[in-house]
Amino acid sequence: MGPIRIGAGVCGDPARALGLEWLETNGVGGFACATITGANTRRYHGLLMAAARPPLGRLLLLSKLEETLVTADGQRYELGVNQYPGVLHPQGYRYLREFRLDPCPVFVYEAGGVRLEKRVFAVHGENTTVVEYACGGACGLELRPLIAFRGYHATTHENGALRREFETGEGFVKLIPYEGLPALYLAHNAGQAGATGEWYRSFQFARERERGLDYEEDLFQPLILRYELAAGDTAVCAASTERRDARQAGQLRAREWARRVAVAAAAPAGEPLARELAVAADQFLVRRGEGYTVIAGYPWFGDWGRDTMVALPGLTLATGRFVMARGILRAYAACASQGMLPNRFPDGGEPPEYNTADAALWFFEAVRAFLHYTGDLGFVREHLYGTLVSMMDWHVRGTRHGIRADADGLLCCGEPGVQLTWMDAKVGDWVVTPRRGKPVEIQALWHNALCVLRDLAAAFKEPERARAMDELAVRARASFQPLFWNAARGCLYDVVGPDGPDTSVRPNQIFAVSLTHPLLEGARAKQVVDLVRRELLTPMGLRTLSPGDPRYCAHYGGGVRERDSAYHQGTVWPWLMGPFVTAYVRVHGHSGEACGEALEWVRAFAGRMREGCLGQVCEVAGGDSPHEAGGCFAQAWSVAELLRVLVEDLGGNGGRKSS
Repeated sequence: MGPIRIGAGVCGDPARALGLEWLETNGVGGFACATITGANTRRYHGLLMAAARPPLGRLLLLSKLEETLVTADGQRYELGVNQYPGVLHPQGYRYLREFRLDPCPVFVYEAGGVRLEKRVFAVHGENTTVVEYACGGACGLELRPLIAFRGYHATTHENGALRREFETGEGFVKLIPYEGLPALYLAHNAGQAGATGEWYRSFQFARERERGLDYEEDLFQPLILRYELAAGDTAVCAASTERRDARQAGQLRAREWARRVAVAAAAPAGEPLARELAVAADQFLVRRGEGYTVIAGYPWFGDWGRDTMVALPGLTLATGRFVMARGILRAYAACASQGMLPNRFPDGGEPPEYNTADAALWFFEAVRAFLHYTGDLGFVREHLYGTLVSMMDWHVRGTRHGIRADADGLLCCGEPGVQLTWMDAKVGDWVVTPRRGKPVEIQALWHNALCVLRDLAAAFKEPERARAMDELAVRARASFQPLFWNAARGCLYDVVGPDGPDTSVRPNQIFAVSLTHPLLEGARAKQVVDLVRRELLTPMGLRTLSPGDPRYCAHYGGGVRERDSAYHQGTVWPWLMGPFVTAYVRVHGHSGEACGEALEWVRAFAGRMREGCLGQVCEVAGGDSPHEAGGCFAQAWSVAELLRVLVEDLGGNGGRKSS
């Protein structure tokens, strides 16, 4: 699989082109993204979304560059595209002959007999986006920066507080339009930088309007950069929170290209899709302090504990990035509190939120996976084992939100108004999927964690702890099936709570089969997999609720309430394809036929990576065909779980690893 190319037929059709997006990330939490036309259809689109407190504190500094190509005979061609009320203006898509991801976004324009190739790339490790224009003939180029200077969930509107003045020097412009926000530097090789000072009003963001959110914005244009180019020249405009030199653009590009080539080269061998997924995986791995973390999804998520632990094996271990895996595990171990990992780190720098019952349990599985790939017992012993022991002690005696081991060996969790599992949608005070009591996947993760700690304690010559963990695991296993088996449906209850068992057919039961230390094996495991395949499996992953349920939502969309109410009531989640594939090939004895069938399910995502955000896998999709993509356009665990099963279950790295 080579570069992703979009031809003139699609580029020149705004109805289709405005639905295709690109993403560039910088390894510290910042990014750039837009549609392939250059139009911004989301409030999250922009050329420099800087992470002021890496990896969070994101601020949209530079929204876009309005571009005008001027031919030798004075003809002017506007290359930009904007959505204003009732009109697209200008209509630069008419000159867009090709868009490709190679490896960064490349736009090829032809106008007035001149060919202009634009490249956009983010510089790894800093808040810098470089835009280059390679000219195929003599022409002039005018760039008008449009600045926003706002939080990434907000919109900007015309105001008198903005400081219009800016500082100029040789090859750079410095703007500080508002006190208390970072400076924006524009490094350039333009012949002239002249002041303008105009507001562009009423940009409209179609995707935000669909989501029932504020969808209109005003942007300020402080200046114009004018370039005179001969054939073969390159115009540069680099937007950054630090002063940059436009003459270094070529070096920055060469360094970034070499880094990306190395990422692709380290991808698992064998399956071509694994290479694309490894490149996609790189965009989620970012620095947090001296360690690393995972951005759960672009364009609006930060780093979340649960998502990070689920995604870690696919993003880092399956791709051989063991240093990053160590950094992530150490960083999160340092954040453990009362046996829990943070659910998320708030954007504003507030203390982490500890309101998840499963992040800590996924941490045990991530440590197990790390050992499976690296065999580095010394690292686990020195940096992680104490945290695992403390976590288990807290869970046994009880921690926040009613999380505690019950007398039957299973794990209870929950309190009114708090949603602790991954099915965490909440609208006001309405918890959409209340799962208080004993959720099925929590039991699977709990049993798996007990077995992981048992094995570690044995490896570290702690027989009493190993025996205690084994006794708890045996008790949990003995209690599980009598309590959770739904004989009427031949599957597992979703939750056993204060009001009895929840008979909803949901995907959570698949974890009782898919985890390394399963709670369900044999005929019953196959029954669960067969039912999940029959009622929940789609080409985009698993539905969160059976279509036969009266609460089933076939479509994911609309305003906040509509979307949140559908989030786990039938909406499809691609990341669930991972545990389903693991369970499916396991109950079929890893037969060639089962692996071949599962491989085709995973390969189908290659086509989806040429829709929506090019080269990425989305967060969710509609429950019914055509399973239209929704949520974040790029989701870490969606990519990670596809990578993991390619390597571990489907021979994507020369054969399945033994567990």
